[in-house]
Amino acid sequence: MIPDPAAIPDAGQMRLCRLQAALAVRPCVDSYDDFCRVALSLFRFIGAAYTTGASDCWEAAYRFADEAPGISDSPLLVARAAALIRIMRSGRPCELCFMPPSCRRLSNDEAELMRLLAVARRKQPHELESIVCQFVGAGNEDAATRAFNALASC
Repeated sequence: MIPDPAAIPDAGQMRLCRLQAALAVRPCVDSYDDFCRVALSLFRFIGAAYTTGASDCWEAAYRFADEAPGISDSPLLVARAAALIRIMRSGRPCELCFMPPSCRRLSNDEAELMRLLAVARRKQPHELESIVCQFVGAGNEDAATRAFNALASC
């Protein structure tokens, strides 16, 4: 059997296997600022609420926002995050993929949400509009752009 080249030692060090290499380039929660980490946690709680139908997930989202430092209007923040998730869910052929709230890694959908939120927070005219259509379904671009901008202004 021929050994996997990714597992062959290179200059005294073990190279990363393909899975480790893929995970190493994936975004991590730690690479975002406090506001984005709060928003990501809210997305995850809200996503879990939609997936499970459990009201505990909504309560967890509101409690998390209440306890997050630097958030002046936590109910508004949760409402804006929920509005964004509703818009995202309505225009996609498949469900959004959310990781558990305690996970350090991001799913592809979460990474895209964080990228779009970062663009909205930069407040560059028309930058968000030009890329949001790649992530949402046709007809939802305007609503998604407004929702990202509203969340970014919290």
